[in-house]
Amino acid sequence: MQAKARLLIVDDDAEFRENLSQIMLAHGFEIEETNSGKSALSRVQSEPFDIVLLDMMMPGMDGIETLREMEKLSQHPKIILITAFSTVQNAVEAIKRGASDYVSKPFKVEELLAVIQRTLEEAKFEEEIRIEDLDQTLGSLANPIRQKIIALLGSGLPQRLMEIRKILDIEDHTKVVFHLKILKESGLVQQQSDRAYVLSDSGKEVLQFLKSLKSRLPSVPLS
Repeated sequence: MQAKARLLIVDDDAEFRENLSQIMLAHGFEIEETNSGKSALSRVQSEPFDIVLLDMMMPGMDGIETLREMEKLSQHPKIILITAFSTVQNAVEAIKRGASDYVSKPFKVEELLAVIQRTLEEAKFEEEIRIEDLDQTLGSLANPIRQKIIALLGSGLPQRLMEIRKILDIEDHTKVVFHLKILKESGLVQQQSDRAYVLSDSGKEVLQFLKSLKSRLPSVPLS
């Protein structure tokens, strides 16, 4: 876990904020907290944060609206939505609007820490992309889970959804579904008639590019 990453916790439940703040502080993060989307937007405009942990259901400006407004800023932190509704539709909606990932209440601390770690890796990967001046279409591969799916399918063996979930050791299959959906929409992954997933020709080209990139930038988390 990266030391001293700065997190902003946004939730209207004071007890939840306090408990989560204490947990995150114990794991080496710098923590700020606020109780509304409007306040969060103001904080992000005036202070630097690495990640915003944003509750989806809040009175007034809810999580999706807050996310949409943050996306309008020239620079903004990564956003992880916290939702009580673990559905593919909510997850895909959050990703389309700019969230890096989501967690569903109630969640295990280890699950949240893993999502935060992946999001920090995503931010680092995107910075390396900017440094290398690479095409923006690689943005769909910034997330480590999607990189692992590409690497897994790069073996040449078709894989079904539950096989992919098991190999990647991801308990929530809905996360795998929406990452596969993003890869399919990017033209990197396709499904066969038996519903098994394989790399498209474009996906195979991107896999070779990522392997080349990793040889020059070892911190790229392709595995």
